[in-house]
Amino acid sequence: MDDDSFDPRSWAKPQQGAAKPQQDTAPAAIPAAAQPAESPPPASESGSAASSLPEAWRDIGTAFAPKPDAATHSAAKPAVAATSKPTRTASGMSPLLPLLLSLALLIGGGLAAWMTRHEVKRPAAPQQAVAEAPAAPEVPPSPGEVERSLVLAGVSDIVGALTAAGVSPQEAQAAAKAAAQVLAKPGEIHATLSLMPQGKAFLLQGLKASYADGSGAVVTRDSAGAFSGAAVAAELTQQIKVLRGEIDSESFYTSAVSAGVIDTLIPEFINAFTYDFNLASEINPGDTFEVAWAQSVNAQGGAVGQPQLLFASLTTPQKSLALYRFVSPDGKVAWYDGNGASTQRGLMRTPVDGARITSKFGMRFHPVLHYTRLHAGVDFGVPVGTPVYAAAAGVVIGATPTGCGGNMVVIQHDNGWVTRYFHLSHYAEGLHEGQRVSQGYTVGLSGTTGSCTTGPHLHFELRIGGEPVDPLSVKTDDSERKKLDGTSIQAFMHQRDRVDVARAKQAM
Repeated sequence: MDDDSFDPRSWAKPQQGAAKPQQDTAPAAIPAAAQPAESPPPASESGSAASSLPEAWRDIGTAFAPKPDAATHSAAKPAVAATSKPTRTASGMSPLLPLLLSLALLIGGGLAAWMTRHEVKRPAAPQQAVAEAPAAPEVPPSPGEVERSLVLAGVSDIVGALTAAGVSPQEAQAAAKAAAQVLAKPGEIHATLSLMPQGKAFLLQGLKASYADGSGAVVTRDSAGAFSGAAVAAELTQQIKVLRGEIDSESFYTSAVSAGVIDTLIPEFINAFTYDFNLASEINPGDTFEVAWAQSVNAQGGAVGQPQLLFASLTTPQKSLALYRFVSPDGKVAWYDGNGASTQRGLMRTPVDGARITSKFGMRFHPVLHYTRLHAGVDFGVPVGTPVYAAAAGVVIGATPTGCGGNMVVIQHDNGWVTRYFHLSHYAEGLHEGQRVSQGYTVGLSGTTGSCTTGPHLHFELRIGGEPVDPLSVKTDDSERKKLDGTSIQAFMHQRDRVDVARAKQAM
């Protein structure tokens, strides 16, 4: 056994406040005045009786074993200073040990008696005593309402959604009927169900159903169990978004898409510059553009409906133009410069949406006839079915098919000029000779009819005094431009300033 092992001969009454030694750690050092002169003998000297005891009592067993040369060891010990602590006997045993052992025996006997108490027969308690103090029954907490959110294709799906959620078919039919009286328009519906658990089923407490724009219905249950629906108005706000970009080497379309412009806005951007730019021939890589559009959003910030282009600008080394879209009091939509002057002039040089030039005016080798001749117009490559507009106000003098040009429309304008439109897939409904049309009127849809075409496009011609003229070379007269006035100009200025504020904020 190590020198710092547990040894009854080294027992001493611990001083008040002294820390108790922890299990599996060395005991605190004994003050020098109380330490024995030498270490206790090894455990083997204590005899076999001590070695057969449990570990916690093994050292106590050594106190009863005879010690060799006890007198020699006693004589060799130095004198111990007088103290109030209890002394040990000559055999090294503390006078308290017999008392402690007796106490342990008493406690052990009492513990054994307590552990066997169930063997004692006690008389049963009288029945009336139990009745006087019954146990309180455990009442589970009342469950609260639960909500479920669903996305439905339309009003007709409400009944199925409610029954699938555990609502009885009768209540599902009644609630759906109340909702259908308010939800009149088609479209996807976001529904929130308020349900109260009732066993394995659910009792419908209420239903909220809304369209993407926030409008919808709230269905409630009254005290009698009947359902009624109330309409909810749309909750929309309008945001103005601004994007700027640079023309790449491909086209304006690819440049705008790369900049993040919504593709449905691109044809409208092109149309804004119909009188001032030809985006197929007058722009080059490095030229810049800017767009601003309005978008309605719901309470969650999701886009609702189609965006509306409000502003378009285009800058080249030769010229720069910024335009604002405005709806006049009579409902006419047009584009105006910053001073409220309309871009509309005597001739629309690009009478088709989203056009790209595939063949210019002038002498060329015809790809179908295989000989060189004058190409008397401009070819705009567009998909089949693209609207074709009257380049200026006038009277239709021809709307008949031709061999080479396919379906053709001819318009004579008020100043004597004549425009011609070839290869149409369809004529406008009801279009006929002698009909008066305004500038921008849809005369037909582009196509690939006729024998002199290799793909869908519009062949557009302008004749002045009977002679073919390049329509892209015609200079328009700014004196023909109309300017807003009165209340119209005030409304225009208000909208223009609103757009410019948004542009300035998003430019930072």
